[in-house]
Amino acid sequence: MHSIEEKKEAFERFLNVLDRLRKECPWDRKQTNESLRPNTIEEVFELSEALVNNDNKEICKELGDVLLHVCFYSKIGEEKGEFDIADVCDKLSEKLIFRHPHVYGEVKADDAQAVTENWEQIKLKEKDGNKSVLSGVPGSLPSLIKAYRIQDKARNVGFDWQDRKDVWKKVREEIDELEAELEAGDKDRSEKELGDFLFSVINAARLYHLNPDNALEQTNQKFISRFNYVEEKTLKQGRNLKDMTLREMDVLWEEAKKKETP
Repeated sequence: MHSIEEKKEAFERFLNVLDRLRKECPWDRKQTNESLRPNTIEEVFELSEALVNNDNKEICKELGDVLLHVCFYSKIGEEKGEFDIADVCDKLSEKLIFRHPHVYGEVKADDAQAVTENWEQIKLKEKDGNKSVLSGVPGSLPSLIKAYRIQDKARNVGFDWQDRKDVWKKVREEIDELEAELEAGDKDRSEKELGDFLFSVINAARLYHLNPDNALEQTNQKFISRFNYVEEKTLKQGRNLKDMTLREMDVLWEEAKKKETP
């Protein structure tokens, strides 16, 4: 691994490259906050995919792409005379120091849970911090992740199940209500009950220290792998999936499952 001096040199080299590209490259020169934003979202999703796959080579590459965007926005801010990368780093350092009084102050925190609980209270005290417990949850988050973060933040101030096993009663209650509305044929009410059911399942996952987004993505990848196997085998037979019976596809599906690593 690199020394702190080598890290400083690497970061300085990168900033010099970015400065030159901003001046001399026609594409880089025309970029704005608005034009970069969609690319930034794409880069974060690509990093997320690399993290899910635990691919360290790709993680390193995608982190570089995300860092480029952080510094690009900072460069644009510098050109506007608003802020630069030093301001970004300083504000981040100040925030981290303020939010870690158990490291930089006298507050005691013996475990991660205590740190998290202190964190929420500290953010409410910050000058430009959250005005309420849930205001720190970005409105643009994907719904599944947002539900988890909402529940987690409520937990940090004591709003949570006392016995996590009690959550299963709520899950069963919500699925019964969903089934009843589906039977009644009321689409709007069914959709609301589906939301309640999903929210309760996410709550159960959180209570048992499982990440529902990671869990669902693993299932997505598993389905993709199995379905691709079924499609490839079908094509090798000179057939089309639409021509296959469900029973024939099930046979190939079971083959795909057997080939998976336990």
